This record gives sequence, C-alpha cells and structure tokens, in this order.
Amino acid sequence: MAKEQKKEKESLNLFYSTQTVIREALTKLGYNDEMFELLKEPIRMLTVRIPVRMDDGSVKVFTGYRSQHNDAVGPTKGGVRFHPEVDEEEVKALSIWMSLKCGITNLPYGGGKGGIICDPRQMSMRELERLSRGYVRAISQIVGPTKDIPAPDVYTNSQIMAWMMDEYSRLREFDSPGFITGKPIVLGGSQGRETATAKGVTICINEAVKKKGIELKGARVVIQGFGNAGSYLAKFLHDAGAKVIAVSDVYGGVYDPNGLDIDYLLDRRDSFGTFSKLFTNTITNKELLELDCDILVPAAISNQITAENAANIKASIVVEAANGPTTLEATKILTERGVLLVPDILASAGGVTVSYFEWVQNNQGYYWSEEEVHEKLANVMIRSFETIYQTAQTHQVDMRLAAYMVGIKKIAEASSFRGWV
Repeated sequence: MAKEQKKEKESLNLFYSTQTVIREALTKLGYNDEMFELLKEPIRMLTVRIPVRMDDGSVKVFTGYRSQHNDAVGPTKGGVRFHPEVDEEEVKALSIWMSLKCGITNLPYGGGKGGIICDPRQMSMRELERLSRGYVRAISQIVGPTKDIPAPDVYTNSQIMAWMMDEYSRLREFDSPGFITGKPIVLGGSQGRETATAKGVTICINEAVKKKGIELKGARVVIQGFGNAGSYLAKFLHDAGAKVIAVSDVYGGVYDPNGLDIDYLLDRRDSFGTFSKLFTNTITNKELLELDCDILVPAAISNQITAENAANIKASIVVEAANGPTTLEATKILTERGVLLVPDILASAGGVTVSYFEWVQNNQGYYWSEEEVHEKLANVMIRSFETIYQTAQTHQVDMRLAAYMVGIKKIAEASSFRGWV
C-alpha cells in the first residue's frame, strides 16, 4: 500500500508540476486566471472497463482511460500505453504535454492520451488483440479522424494499431486509416514513423551543439534508456561520429570511455530493450547520469535528475527524450550552472510530427518517400528549436518555461477566438 501511495504521489507531482509551469507560462504571456482554469485540466476524460476472455477461458476486466486536453485548435492526438502502472493523473498530464508538443511544432491538434492498466509482457497475442479491440469499442464514440487520433506509446506497437484500426473500421463500416497513426506501412503507415522520435531528438542535439560551440563528431554522449527512442538515438549519434560512452536499461548500464559498440548492443538486446544482464561489470543508472560527458540524454523514465543530483551532472547539454526526467528544481539548478537543457516537449516532438504527416497522407491518399518525411521533419524541428531558444533568450527564462510559453500560446489564442474564455 505504501508503494502505491508513493507512486500516486509521484504521478500527482508530475501533473501538478505541469500545471505549475502552465500557470507561469500563461502569466508571462499576459493571460488571466480564467484561461488557466480552462487549460489546467483536460476538457474530457473517459474511464472505461474492458472485459476480455483470456486464453484459459476466464474473463478479466481491465480499466482504460482516454484523456482529451483541449480541442480548440483541432482534433486531439496522442498515444495509447499498455502498462501496469498507468493511472488517471498520469494520462491527464501526458495529454496536456501532447497539447504543448502540438503547439510547439505548430500542428493543427490539441493533446490526447490513452492508457490501459495491464502487463502486456504477461499476455498472449490473442489476449492483446481482444484487449485492443475492446478498448476501441469502449472509446469509439469520442475518437475518429476528425475527433481524436490515437497512436502507439509505451508497450504498444504497429500491430496493436492495426487491430485498433480494423475494429474502428468495422464499427464505422468503412475503411478508416486516418483514425490512428503508427500503423504498418501496408495499412497506410508513414515511412520514417518508427524512428521519428529518435530522429527528432537527434535534430535537437545537432542544434544544441551549435549553440554551445561543440562538434558532434567526437562528442561524448551518455544515454539512459535503450527502448525505441534510446536505441535508435544511440545508432544515429554513433553513425554521425559521436562517441556513445554509456547506455543503460532498467537493470543497469555499460560504460566505456573509448566508446561502445552500439551495433553489438542493438543485436543482443531483447524486445523490451534490455541487454545489461549480458555483462558482469555494469554501473547503476544513478552513476550513469553523473558520468563525465558532453551530452546527456535521459530516455527512460520520469524524475531522474532531481535537486539531489543536479549539481553532479557534468554534461554541458541535457536533452530530454523521456517524459519528465528532470524535476522543476533540477531544471533551475542546471540552467543556473549554464547547462543547455532541451525539454522533453520539444526534444521528443518528432513522434507526433510524423504521426501528423501520416494522418495527412491518409486523408490525401497520397504517400511520401522516407527522404521527404525526414526533410519535412527536420524543417519542423529546427524551426521549433530556434523559436524556443529565442523565446528563452528574449524573456530571460529557462528552456522549459520557454517551451511551455510557445506550446500553450496557440491553444490559448484558439480558445480565446472561439469565445470560450
């Protein structure tokens, strides 16, 4: 019970810290308390119960959520995660972050997020299919290509998106590829979607090193996390000539000051991104964060850089590929020390950007090459980085607050024009 209370407290902190920065951003932009009252919580939150016939014949009932933060700009957009620790507050906070990401990248969306409390690692493919289809049936009234467009997230993938699209198409009685993104290419998925988040982070790192006057070639990089974002990122940076000196999974990390063999690690990891059990002399995730390096990328879980260890971070650039890896107190400490912090809602916006490209291609029925997708993604990410960097300089604020100011402005303006506030 104590563990559950602690988890809930951390999740609430994530939600309330998000609200704290939104209030500050709106105040800086000159908005009143009424706008904050509208934007501090999702406009719509649905909780569903999904009965699933398990392979042993029993019926298990799962709890799922769909949060829609604000649809003043356009339909809401955001992933669906399958995880044993999904909870309502986390889903709410993540839907707000999606609104901010869409504002930063200037996409015609508000933020959405979904989740189901389950452990997909303990479920068969048949059980996962029944759960995926049951979730779509439960939320079908509030989602769709012009209402709310789901996507993959933690422990969900293109296969799960395919099942969800098929179920939605059956319910609506017509093929609806634009209902969901992150689909297999053959079902209307976009080229470059799988690597999009890591590509976006790589582009942000490229821009950050220019600001700091560092060469990416030969720069020492530490990456915490080796899932979808972390592993692709390690490969992209390694191929660009950077020296990836440490990476980790949930159990620990490996470190080599001369640079790691990234291709070897990619080859040996399992489907959940774990590899550290193959090695005897590993380091802890705490030690990994404090290694001497030029660029640190937290790409795992939230609350990793805190007031306790922020003074020990030796990197001159921190780029957040995970959701909320740095607390507000740590953000202040790092900024005062002259560390360039690229916040999560900017750095990891590549995923939603290419999801938007997929939706556009589905609506047009015309599909782009991988080169076109990468070129368009680079344009969006570079423009977004520059806007936030300049906002931080102009208003003399840290990069996180600058990102929130840029991200929330579009939704606030749209809500105002609609006469909501």
